[in-house]
Amino acid sequence: MNTQTGSPPVANTELGLGAVLSDALPSTLLTPNAPERYTVSAVFTRRPSRGEIDSIHDSDTRSALTAAGYSTVELRVSDRRLEISNTNLEELSGGLAGVIAEQLHIISVKSQAEHDAFAAEVLDRTQRETDRAALVALAAAAVAFARPTGDALAERTQDGESSPQEPVWYDVQNTDPAAP
Repeated sequence: MNTQTGSPPVANTELGLGAVLSDALPSTLLTPNAPERYTVSAVFTRRPSRGEIDSIHDSDTRSALTAAGYSTVELRVSDRRLEISNTNLEELSGGLAGVIAEQLHIISVKSQAEHDAFAAEVLDRTQRETDRAALVALAAAAVAFARPTGDALAERTQDGESSPQEPVWYDVQNTDPAAP
């Protein structure tokens, strides 16, 4: 049985930590043989993305921990758990948990902004390609393989020379005629 302690995860898209895995703590805690520092595992509120994992492991997170006075603490992602090494429950309760939560918030906001920018770029490219394909289809549909007759033939030939009509093309935004 793996007992979790702490508040339940909040249902949102921000990456956070919901509970400490108490069964993963050293069995000697609260005894004379208890280690001073150890690894504490906490469960993420959702599975972190590859970019979020990279950000947790990067130098910015290391710098934030050091600046907050936790230079020996190390963070490592293991599936849906954050392993917080070289710490203890007292240190986490005394402020380290808040520093980690703030860093996860910063990472989540950055990751969401990058995701939104990428999605907007994909949407824009898709729309431009859809517009381009529609224009190509219109241009192809405008081609008529029919012999000119009557007035159309008279307009196309002046002084015995053939003068083909100039086609009108539109740019991808469908706003201005452009030369072919």
